[in-house]
Amino acid sequence: MERMPTRAVRIGKVQVGGGAPIAVQSMCATKTTDIDATVAQVHQLESAGAGVVRIAVDNPKEAAALKEIRVQTTATLSVDLQENYKVAELVAPYVDKIRYNPGHLHHIEKGKTIPQKVAWVVNIARDNDVALRIGVNCGSVAPAFLDKYPGDQMEALIQSTLYHCQLMEDLGFERFVVSMKDSDPAKVIEANSRFAQARPDVPLHLGVTEAGLPPDGIIKSRLAFEKLLAKGMGDTIRVSLTLPNDRKHEEVTAGFQIIEDVKAGRFLSVPDFGKGMNIISCPSCSRVENEKFVELAQQVKEMTTYAKEHKITIAVMGCRVNGPGETDDADLGLWCGPTTVNLKKKSVKIGNFGYDVVLNRLKKELDQLIAERVA
Repeated sequence: MERMPTRAVRIGKVQVGGGAPIAVQSMCATKTTDIDATVAQVHQLESAGAGVVRIAVDNPKEAAALKEIRVQTTATLSVDLQENYKVAELVAPYVDKIRYNPGHLHHIEKGKTIPQKVAWVVNIARDNDVALRIGVNCGSVAPAFLDKYPGDQMEALIQSTLYHCQLMEDLGFERFVVSMKDSDPAKVIEANSRFAQARPDVPLHLGVTEAGLPPDGIIKSRLAFEKLLAKGMGDTIRVSLTLPNDRKHEEVTAGFQIIEDVKAGRFLSVPDFGKGMNIISCPSCSRVENEKFVELAQQVKEMTTYAKEHKITIAVMGCRVNGPGETDDADLGLWCGPTTVNLKKKSVKIGNFGYDVVLNRLKKELDQLIAERVA
């Protein structure tokens, strides 16, 4: 397995790039404010071999919990800033890596420019000896780049990533890695391949967002990772699966299995997810607002079996971060809130439904969609 000529980046106890072994990352699905449960899950993931464990922090209360979680754990910890980059100041003393999404920087402090916001995050990272991940998602590309490349989301995603790499280097900061994710393995392959051609020196974190339930979620991740790892692209990976908390370590196990198979030259013949029913669901994490989300995703998969020959994508999202934008491209989307589920048809909202009735309404919309296409 040839490796790309990436530079080395230290993330806590883990070195990525520069010929270092590929590290497997996972993410806690517990509520961050539930300190005991989160500490237990950090240990669970670390025991499975996770090199980096990610925790979601979105407010001062969760940041305070993170401080205690850090006291009780020795794992290499990463935090996702989500839509509030200002949280960086609160979490930096207790983590090894911070991930920010360039597509979310415009949400707050709109009077400040993107370079000003990035410079602030970089200074926080530098002062606290923290690495950064520039994490770009196809479902939340920065509006400025979507406007600059109308109709070409892939080019907008890649150019946004390259721009933020340049901002890092203009600030003299080199401890950063990049991730470019989508729920479609083909887009993950294209984005990372094109970026690596332009910047082979930058370490890459690989992931397929909303890969979904196993075994399909593992297959989708494998489809992307096999092709990229075999070409030497990828320094850390994450298999994002919709799983209950007690099985969250299976993400780590699946990641190591994929790495070992690529090293040994074992490649699977994977199904074409462009043909037939495609259920995508985001990984279970601490952002999930109702744990019924995981059960609902499984119910959707089972209910739609009768329509498996129809080329239809249904997205099941578990929180307000992934829900609004990343259901827009699906034929039918379920965005799960605390007490109700938002049902969408493409970007159009159909309505809010209780968890106990939404499945029946989804079936009605699915049947109608199938009838329209058959007609």
